[in-house]
Amino acid sequence: MRKTVNKILSELECDDCEISILLVDDCQIREINQRYLNRDRPTDVVAFAMREGDFTEINPELLGDVVISLETAFRQANEGKHSFEDELNHLLIHGILHLLDYNHENCDRLTANLMRQKERELFAVVKKSS
Repeated sequence: MRKTVNKILSELECDDCEISILLVDDCQIREINQRYLNRDRPTDVVAFAMREGDFTEINPELLGDVVISLETAFRQANEGKHSFEDELNHLLIHGILHLLDYNHENCDRLTANLMRQKERELFAVVKKSS
């Protein structure tokens, strides 16, 4: 996973940036989703950007945290008929893009499409390098 993260960050010109990744189950991500986003349900990925709010200048290389539910990732891989590794990579890319202020929720269609296009581009690079 470290190699994949480094590849993604390099492609995004964030070679010197840091993220933390937390892999959890559905129960844990539901609790996180409820506590921080007021959404009482499990989800696949949650991202907490450190480039938002006060004190972002203290450590600008710290992008934030990406939390991925392995249970949901496994289920989505089966439903989508693709590998668990591909699903994890997709969720990792999705979370990292959120850390860099890409958005697909509560925004216009163009903004959402920009994020989806960037996801596809990064996934192709990651897939090619594995």
